[in-house]
Order: sequence, then structure tokens, then C-alpha cells
Amino acid sequence: MEAGQGWTVLQRRQDGSEDFYRSWADYRRGFGNLSAEFWLGNDYIHRLTNQGRSKLRIDLVMFGGEASYAEYQNFSVADESSGYRLTAGTYSGTAGDALQHSRDQKFSTRDRDTAMRAVQRFRGAGWFSNTHFPSLNGVYYTPLTPGDGLTWMCKIKWCNGRKEDGLIKFVEMKITKTP
Repeated sequence: MEAGQGWTVLQRRQDGSEDFYRSWADYRRGFGNLSAEFWLGNDYIHRLTNQGRSKLRIDLVMFGGEASYAEYQNFSVADESSGYRLTAGTYSGTAGDALQHSRDQKFSTRDRDTAMRAVQRFRGAGWFSNTHFPSLNGVYYTPLTPGDGLTWMCKIKWCNGRKEDGLIKFVEMKITKTP
């Protein structure tokens, strides 16, 4: 991937067709369908983000139609021996800086939870500190999904710091090289 050569999609959620509550091994190698929902794989993400400077863009669309985005300069993911630790630089965008809680965190999965049992409680995977957000790999809910407050804590979420976050219909994480 060279600077200015487009975007590489790392993750996509759009319809709930893929279960994202998975093992460390699944997240290491990747899973899903590249034309639908998937996680590219932490080994691949590490390799892609450690070949020069990368920018991360996260696109979010709510069920109500509101679209927003977050961009992070100097994005990278360390290797497996470092727990796929996240580095994310300066934020810009309209979605709010939810990754402020994830900077310098190791990746957590259902069988390797480094975040005070956040993954087990909230059925997701990702870079958590002592919070359960952002959780872009949480359970995919629609407005018609029955549930109570505890159930809804497991949803895909991106806390923007301005208001209660609603239900996310679509999310895509992608990177591009920067000069």
C-alpha cells in the first residue's frame, strides 16, 4: 500500500450476519466475508500499519440515517507479542474522539481479556481500557431487537462524549498510507 493509493478496509459491520464475539486466534487471522461483514485480521493489520505512516478512518451510520466519521493520524497496531497494542494519533472528524479510551491498549477477545473483563461482560472484542466503549465489534442490534438495559450494553457503540449513542447500522474501519 502506497501513499495516496486508496483505502484498505480493516473491518465492516452492516447487517449482523457475522458473529464478532470470537477468539484471539480468529481475530489474529481474520474472519468473515470481504463483501459483507468481516475483520481483516490483527496480523494483517499489524503488517499494513507498520510499513510507514497510516491514517485510520472510521465511518459510522446510525439507524436514523445520521452519518459521521473519525480520523486518526499515525495509526498503528503492534505485533502479537505486544498484544496488538493500539497507537492512534491526532483525531479529526464529526463522530467524537472515542478512541481516546483505547490509545495504548492491548487487544482483548473473549478468551484473552486484558480489560478487566469488559469483553466477557459486553460480548465484544477490541482495544478497551476500563470502559466498554468504543465497541465496534459488539453485538449487532436493530431497532426491532428485544432486550433490556443490560442486553443493550452489548451493542456496537461509539461514545462521542456529546450525547447517548444510538444504534449503529453501519461501521467501517479503513486505513490509507500518508506521506
